[in-house]
Amino acid sequence: MSSAAVEGPCAGGPEPLLATANRLAEQHPGYRVEIIGGVITVAPVRDGRHAGVLTTLMRAFIAAGLDDDDSEVLQGIGLWLPGGPEDYAIPDLAIVGADHDEHLIENNCYDPAVFRLVLEVTSGNYNSDLRHKVVAYADARIPVYVIVDRKHGRVHVLTEPFGSTYDRHEVYAPGQEAPLPESIGAEVTLDVAGLINTGRTRS
Repeated sequence: MSSAAVEGPCAGGPEPLLATANRLAEQHPGYRVEIIGGVITVAPVRDGRHAGVLTTLMRAFIAAGLDDDDSEVLQGIGLWLPGGPEDYAIPDLAIVGADHDEHLIENNCYDPAVFRLVLEVTSGNYNSDLRHKVVAYADARIPVYVIVDRKHGRVHVLTEPFGSTYDRHEVYAPGQEAPLPESIGAEVTLDVAGLINTGRTRS
């Protein structure tokens, strides 16, 4: 065992961000720890309504045949980001190619190329989903980014990543349906009112 390992990270300089993030994840089970733009973020455990929205979405994607031999619908899969040397995100939900296991990069995170869609359901950290992750996912060339914005009662569908943004950004309100691009592998239209009502916190 080296002396650096015995003395801890302070002895040899600052601890790498990835090591800090992993330590925080171990210390706070159930919390989501990410590094976006070189900044560590820690999101608390989601509420039941957040989980309900994800269940509703998973049912829709699975019914459309997106969890079969060609693709999989997964919650909490790590996405390695090109924005920084240690950047990664853990989207709430993703549609990935069935061969994603062959594209593991580091820290249980996968190559952005295997992601067809990433989706976030907002909680208290909605600014991250609506701003920072737009840049991160566009930089990673994720073809479709969907945000179920519980705070403002809308669904955002972002497509055509270009630079650090998306060329197309459609916003749908309750009473509308949000069609997703067929590039995800199937025809899927989201019921905005149903998602927003499912995600609404009961008093």
